[in-house]
Amino acid sequence: MRLDKFLCETVGVTRTQAARLLKEKRITLDGNIVKSGAIKIAEDADVEFDGAALKLSGPRYFMMNKPEGYVCSHEDASNPTVFVLLEEVNAEKLHIAGRLDCDTTGLLLLTDDGQWSHRVTSPKHKCDKTYRVWLDDPIEDDVAEQFAEGIMLRGEDAETLPAQMTVVGEKEVLLTIHEGKYHQVKRMFAAVGNRVVGLHRETVGALVLDEALEPGEYRLLTADEVAQFMPSK
Repeated sequence: MRLDKFLCETVGVTRTQAARLLKEKRITLDGNIVKSGAIKIAEDADVEFDGAALKLSGPRYFMMNKPEGYVCSHEDASNPTVFVLLEEVNAEKLHIAGRLDCDTTGLLLLTDDGQWSHRVTSPKHKCDKTYRVWLDDPIEDDVAEQFAEGIMLRGEDAETLPAQMTVVGEKEVLLTIHEGKYHQVKRMFAAVGNRVVGLHRETVGALVLDEALEPGEYRLLTADEVAQFMPSK
């Protein structure tokens, strides 16, 4: 494949724009600056654009430790979006598999594989999500039982699916839910007369947030982590 065609497909530019990038010495091949778009390269060539690796191969899967104050959308008039934290080529082609509120932190998954994200988010797959929840008031003794039986949320026509709650402290719990209704965790506690003051997602399915990731940091998922959400063969 010609280098300029490779740039068009990976960076999303025209041939003219690709030529400009090469002229500006922003493209390297195997660590060396190249200026000619006519160079033939293999699809697995080591090509970088402003230091970011370019690859044609397959969809991408990322785990991020979402910080507070960032929204899970590509654009927002009031808050920065999580996509500004990504140092990836064509980051605009990624989407979020299971959004978090602006003030919620923790495990966030991003991909450009629509079928994969559907398996993460679709209620029919019942993918568990575990949250660490901090509350305004102490936990009442019967809340875990109410959540396990399912509760009715305002504006819904059916009870929530059974959820599992473990008390960690007087005002702190771990809650595992199997669906993703709008603001579900906050609405569940509001329904039992309490208020969520802090919310952090720790797991999605069997995938656990990498403790090495500081807020705002991210990494590629391993092949085994990606496969957790793939259908069994």
